[in-house]
Amino acid sequence: MRPPSQVQSIAPRLQHCIADVASWCGSRRLQLNAAETELMWFGSTASLRSLSQSRRTVVIGSDILQPVESVRNLGVHLDSKLSMQTHVAKVTQTCFFQLRRLRQIPRLLGRDVTANVVAALVLTRLDYGNALIAGLPYWTIAPLERVINTATRLVYGLRLRDHVTDATIKLHWLPICARIQYKLCLLVHRALIGQSPSYVAELLQPVTARHPSLRSANSNALLVPRTSLKFG
Repeated sequence: MRPPSQVQSIAPRLQHCIADVASWCGSRRLQLNAAETELMWFGSTASLRSLSQSRRTVVIGSDILQPVESVRNLGVHLDSKLSMQTHVAKVTQTCFFQLRRLRQIPRLLGRDVTANVVAALVLTRLDYGNALIAGLPYWTIAPLERVINTATRLVYGLRLRDHVTDATIKLHWLPICARIQYKLCLLVHRALIGQSPSYVAELLQPVTARHPSLRSANSNALLVPRTSLKFG
């Protein structure tokens, strides 16, 4: 992460890079569409506030790109502060929309079929890209937990004040924190057995690589990188 004082030198370099991309596209009879190009600065609240509006913009030819607060990449919504609140809100909104559409299904298809339909249309959206929200405070991901509770009530026909813990266990549906942890464990396992891309496997380093004399070196433990900031 660069300090805000370096933005003045970074912006021209970014403009030259985009100009090179536009030139490459033009040489192959392609056109870089500035209207479909989005710009976003990542940083803390204090860092973004210190940037003036003129320093945030980037020029592409005759067009001036204004920064946005969030962008969507491969179905994941990234906000400028990397709080992932926008992504959680979008996923929650989509899931509740699907649950409202499925409100009449239980009486027509039965409990088992309804559970399979809900898992396919709702739970898969909770699991997609959820490794990116690992480590967030619970109040940020709490709306996703409410989605699971609402889905359980839909399948079992429970009322709003009824407890859903026993019903969720019967459905074998994990709570949101456990779903995220399961996804991380699955990604690490596949990386260790060679079923993931090399750029993912290279991020995992065993303790023996740096500290062969430690007691944990014989437990196949992995190094956890230390960070000085929670941002990103």
